Amino acid sequence: MTAEDMLADAGLVGEMADGTRPGLTAALAALAGESGLSAEGRARALAQFRDNLARLAAIVADRAAHPAIADVAIDRPVFILGLPRCGTSILHALIGADPAVRTPLQWEVAAPSPPPDAATFASDPRADGFDAYVAANFTGAWADVLKAHPIGARVPQECGMILETAFQGINPTMLFSLPGYYRWYRDADTRFGYRVHKMWLQHLAWKNPRDRWVLKVQEHAFHLPELFSVYPDAVLVQPHRDPVTVMASISRLIEVIRCVSFGKIDRAALGQELLHLWHDGQVAAMAFRKANPQVRVLDLRFRDLVADPVAVVRQVYDHAGMDFTEQSQAAVRQWWHDNPADKHGAHRYELSDYGLTRDQVESVYADYIAEYADFL
Repeated sequence: MTAEDMLADAGLVGEMADGTRPGLTAALAALAGESGLSAEGRARALAQFRDNLARLAAIVADRAAHPAIADVAIDRPVFILGLPRCGTSILHALIGADPAVRTPLQWEVAAPSPPPDAATFASDPRADGFDAYVAANFTGAWADVLKAHPIGARVPQECGMILETAFQGINPTMLFSLPGYYRWYRDADTRFGYRVHKMWLQHLAWKNPRDRWVLKVQEHAFHLPELFSVYPDAVLVQPHRDPVTVMASISRLIEVIRCVSFGKIDRAALGQELLHLWHDGQVAAMAFRKANPQVRVLDLRFRDLVADPVAVVRQVYDHAGMDFTEQSQAAVRQWWHDNPADKHGAHRYELSDYGLTRDQVESVYADYIAEYADFL
């Protein structure tokens, strides 16, 4: 199966095909060279790639049928970025609980067409369909994913599931390793991916708008110049956490995510892969911030978020120029009450499980630790 075959099957042509082709080609080449994948894993990867293209084709078709979608304004979107496992998902969900805020929900990113409508948003059957998929698939070894990462129809979705439809996101690497694709993504110009990202936001907001968008994924750190080329008024928020804890936690999560696609996972190799991969993103983000001091970033402590979520969310609203109303505060408190950390069971991990030591992590992340010592 070639990139041209897959683009043709999806019905993507012109600018959409041209923009998607480089990343898709890189992903397919990396997939062909990935010897550790099982036959099931290879089939799973190809199915994921087809789904990415189908979701992009769906929003392109709706946009052509409803030209007004392209006129939807995306005003001062808030992007939460940072290392994985440092509270970004919690912060996203806490803010997303506010009825005045728009976050992409998992069901609507999985099944975007027709565009969601405010009149039926609470009862859209696609949400139940997504939850049924989760119940059927996140079982056995994969059930451990739920201990570490929230999955559900009405849970805010990360931007990674949007960027991957343009094949300018990091998800193929997280799911299926694919180091060749990662190297391509790290060095690519991803402006097309962010143009597609904006198309998604316009699509989702057309019939179901809110005052502001709040968005999240760690991979934004890799490509902040491209993000600002599409969203020049973007607002940035970056939680921080000790990278030693981060590396242990993300290694366990990615091991569980990949376990259904690989016959065997080399834990030490995985630890080294993620140790350097996420550091690459922080190097890029630190360079951007240093070169663009006019871009104000709200740095936060993970420990403050878990100690007083209301106070931290209030900080985000103040930074973004959003109104933190009594309704906002009540929504944040309710979400925190309803979602304890061990809701799906404890997420257990040890750094040594992945051949890593505190000294190794602190050595690689010495620049990050020095830059953000006050927030760790």
